[in-house]
Amino acid sequence: MTPVYNFSAGPATLPAPVLARAREELQDWHGSGMSVMEMSHRGKEFMSIAQQAETRLRELLGIPADYHVLFLQGGATSQFSMVPMNLLRGRKQADYINTGAWSKKAIAEARRYCSVNVAASSEDSNFTTIPPADSWQLDPAAAYVHYTPNETIGGLEFDWIPETGTLPLVADMSSTILSRPLDVTRFGLLYAGAQKNIGPAGLTVVIVRSDLVGDVLDCTPSMFNYQSHADNGSMLNTPPTFAWYLAGLVFEWIGEQGGLAAMAEVNQRKAGKLYEFIDRSDFYSSPVDPRYRSWMNVPFILADESLDAEFLSQAGDAGLLNLKGHRSVGGMRASIYNAMPEAGISTLTEFMAEFERNRG
Repeated sequence: MTPVYNFSAGPATLPAPVLARAREELQDWHGSGMSVMEMSHRGKEFMSIAQQAETRLRELLGIPADYHVLFLQGGATSQFSMVPMNLLRGRKQADYINTGAWSKKAIAEARRYCSVNVAASSEDSNFTTIPPADSWQLDPAAAYVHYTPNETIGGLEFDWIPETGTLPLVADMSSTILSRPLDVTRFGLLYAGAQKNIGPAGLTVVIVRSDLVGDVLDCTPSMFNYQSHADNGSMLNTPPTFAWYLAGLVFEWIGEQGGLAAMAEVNQRKAGKLYEFIDRSDFYSSPVDPRYRSWMNVPFILADESLDAEFLSQAGDAGLLNLKGHRSVGGMRASIYNAMPEAGISTLTEFMAEFERNRG
């Protein structure tokens, strides 16, 4: 059987050992006689699963004790509202950096709650580069600064963490978290949808400094109040228990690979191999400024776009799935998160070379 490599941007491929472990434990978790999907979220069995997952995530990222780790629902999109609801804290404006589609969505939602200062934007370059830090127009009256370290759709990634002085830095880390070491203390709040490097869709991880919890907008529902979730151990209501369990298995798997430093080494090597192949070719090209090319999401275009459909069809036949670029930008996109093995990159570049020989 031809191996299948899933390059989907999310929900994305999961580590094979994690899926195998989940299959083994599916009907009977550790002799409990229950599947994790059947457990009470307040029972001792699931409480142990939840605590172990948080402990492993704290260890991987070195999360200090003065940060809450919340396991929530609603995807990163809910955080577009929850962030201003919780972090405005009496202020009327917030700074946002616009580097792509997800930045724009966050900005649009924040404008429902406050005045948004777009302190920097790369829209005039069609989101192919990052605005230099010395061009940013930060507002000292802002409540916080929000940015998207990696734009999944455009494949644009910061190679530095912004300095924002006393303003809390907020980051949508959905498509880059756990791909390399990260100094959590540089941020006031991080959030990430799970379906790329953490686990299946349905879970969202929020890491928020304790002093930023509380003092929400009057309109804030309990389910959108970080304090409510922190006070209830992320169990204000029934959480996505199976997704939380799988996230814990992924955290364990990352630790077994050597942790985030080892992940970074492999991820950089995978991305480098694919970009190197693209740059050597006259048939494929990358639209992104080389300095800011994403390790996680690699967009590329064919010299003749009329061959796109044929490329995708033949790639599918070769077991290379979900390479079609986002509908808003077209072309191709290979998402190569932690769980994508290096063999997948080799198989992809070999296929691309063969397609170029035949159709270039």
